Amino acid sequence: MLGKGVVGGGGGTKAPKPSFVSYVRPEEIHTNEKEVTEKEVTLHLLPGEQLLCEASTVLKYVQEDSCQHGVYGRLVCTDFKIAFLGDDESALDNDETQFKNKVVGENDITLHCVDQIYGVFDEKKKTLFGQLKKYPEKLIIHCKDLRVFQFCLRYTKEEEVKRIVSGIIHHTQAPKLLKRLFLFSYATAAQINTVTDPKNHTIMFDTLKDWCWELERTKGNMKYKAVSVNEGYKVCERLPAYFVVPTPLPEENVQRFQGHGIPIWCWSCHNGSALLKMSALPKEQDDGILQIQKSFLDGVYKTIHRPPYEIVKTEDLSSNFLSLQEIQTAYSKFKQLFLIDNSTEFWDTDIKWFSLLESSSWLDIIRRCLKKAIEITECMEAQNMNVLLLEENASDLCCLISSLVQLMMDPHCRTRIGFQSLIQKEWVMGGHCFLDRCNHLRQNDKEEVPVFLLFLDCVWQLVHQHPPAFEFTETYLTVLSDSLYIPIFSTFFFNSPHQKDTNMGREGQDTQSKPLNLLTVWDWSVQFEPKAQTLLKNPLYVEKPKLDKGQRKGMRFKLCLQTQNFSLTESTKERAVMHQRQLSLPLTQSKSSPKRGFFREETDHLIKNLLGKRISKLINSSDELQDNFREFYDSWHSKPTDYHGLLLPHIEGPEIKVWAQRYLRWIPEAQILGGSRVATMSKLLEMIEEVQSLQEKIDERHHSQQAPQAEAPCLLRNSARLSSLFPFALLQRHSSKPVLPTSGWKALGDEDDLAKREDEFVDLGDV
Repeated sequence: MLGKGVVGGGGGTKAPKPSFVSYVRPEEIHTNEKEVTEKEVTLHLLPGEQLLCEASTVLKYVQEDSCQHGVYGRLVCTDFKIAFLGDDESALDNDETQFKNKVVGENDITLHCVDQIYGVFDEKKKTLFGQLKKYPEKLIIHCKDLRVFQFCLRYTKEEEVKRIVSGIIHHTQAPKLLKRLFLFSYATAAQINTVTDPKNHTIMFDTLKDWCWELERTKGNMKYKAVSVNEGYKVCERLPAYFVVPTPLPEENVQRFQGHGIPIWCWSCHNGSALLKMSALPKEQDDGILQIQKSFLDGVYKTIHRPPYEIVKTEDLSSNFLSLQEIQTAYSKFKQLFLIDNSTEFWDTDIKWFSLLESSSWLDIIRRCLKKAIEITECMEAQNMNVLLLEENASDLCCLISSLVQLMMDPHCRTRIGFQSLIQKEWVMGGHCFLDRCNHLRQNDKEEVPVFLLFLDCVWQLVHQHPPAFEFTETYLTVLSDSLYIPIFSTFFFNSPHQKDTNMGREGQDTQSKPLNLLTVWDWSVQFEPKAQTLLKNPLYVEKPKLDKGQRKGMRFKLCLQTQNFSLTESTKERAVMHQRQLSLPLTQSKSSPKRGFFREETDHLIKNLLGKRISKLINSSDELQDNFREFYDSWHSKPTDYHGLLLPHIEGPEIKVWAQRYLRWIPEAQILGGSRVATMSKLLEMIEEVQSLQEKIDERHHSQQAPQAEAPCLLRNSARLSSLFPFALLQRHSSKPVLPTSGWKALGDEDDLAKREDEFVDLGDV
């Protein structure tokens, strides 16, 4: 380390300007530390990674009070990351440090993770882009994972400043070509061999066998079939090579409008109801084509709506739900609450933090997503309805809602392998445009919408409210969100399976070269050591008890009594489904088939609306829906929670919370030392270890050997000072918190007048 201390200037627009001025350059102060300077941290390059530019004698600021402390070192830019290389000792390299990532270090920023770049000119902060005429004395980088890096360039050579600033701006802000992403350089140089562990295998849904397995698991194979009509992407480049459709649907119908207007199966419930999604047909002005599309859709709907056994409720997410613009605007406001340049700015905004949070509408959007998922769950669970999700391309909100519904209804999706398979099925193979939504190419900022991050935030609400129901932890969700911006994994870097296969060389375009093997994010050993991976697994997860043979026979006998030995012919299967539906309905008067709906007298009118990508509210009136939802919601929450059954979140205002670990982990002032859930978890893990120790002693007496448990409890328990943001923060320095925010002191004026003042009303705003 070249030096650490108080440095004047460059502290942001609101930081106080120090009165002391040093006329000695830092390299002159530390002439006796030449040997230390030569022992700077070595730049570690990944396979295929190339150094582009660098600058020496750069000061990296560390937030502490209103002063600016920092560490000197080199700032480098490669085609993969921006990295700061300081002294080894400054990284706190011991066993009780932060949650370490093997690919991205504490002072590394992948180029895809850079959100905004600012420069400070004469104490004024300006956004940097394009060619610069003047270069800043301080560089501020806001990251998409909400880290904030500040570098002082005052003591760096002018040529190096120009080179490093221009290089960072160009390689993070300029539009890119897909083939120029580091993902391909890494895959070519690393020669990746993908070997999967069959016992710990995420279902990728890239083969017909995977879809057949999912149909069999959910008992959906009685009414739905996996098709290979799109093999080689001959029909539609938007759809995966294999997917599932209703059994009566002819495969030639899939080809008719290139996959549009086809109900695609997502998941089947235990009672026979199913969740489907469908993209809208393109809007056409020609009356002849409109009539063809109308008759086509009419035939498609008849295959999934056969009253009174299978009633379909349609949910048009394009017109009756959120818009992508709403999500984008809300998150843009929300993230500004956490991109804090210094502690002074933190305390200046503290007095109005809750009103700013409310005005962002991010938490309200989360609540609306969870509420919509519960409404669909009620239709499937209580009313035995099929639900058809409609969206223009069925690749954004359809992915979000269908995933949440399955997470609430299917306990398999709450295991780690099940959750990863769910993301592969609904998001990766579902054609979510990760390349556009994450803006990896920097070609269109308007397309950058954090839909997948919104999904993870909704999942966190469930994990936070029902921890024993999930095999994974909030730390798992946090590192999964970070993995969106690590360009060595292919999982979140393409708009469709077709785009991925084409660019990997699997479509026969380049027959001479071998197809590239790309890493998936699900191989967590690439990022974390085994000790760190244990923090991704929830030690308090309640596993489903295994039934012995006698219990299984009893369950089968009970099931036979319930179904009254109906034969397995098609007609009796339909009667059995109807019988189960009547038994599962709430103890209220059963409703007849809806009078107003997609498949009644208004069919023609509503199909025209669908073709125009707009569709009115269907099936039930809003009052009926609200009554059904409230009864279903209150009834479930009044009973004890079955962690392996239906799982609903609380959606009342106070129950929807900020995901503290992800959003606050880089702000020292927001940490609670030795507090929050971490302290409770530590005590619980101590108890678990005691139980395990007693169990081992019992096993020793029976001469049996038991595999050692994961080391997560040890890592957590041995940490001397735990933070509420563990494992991302342990021994962070904390600034002293003022009694009143800085803005409050300014309003009060001179402290001599303070005692003379009378009490007065202070408007705190909409807190």
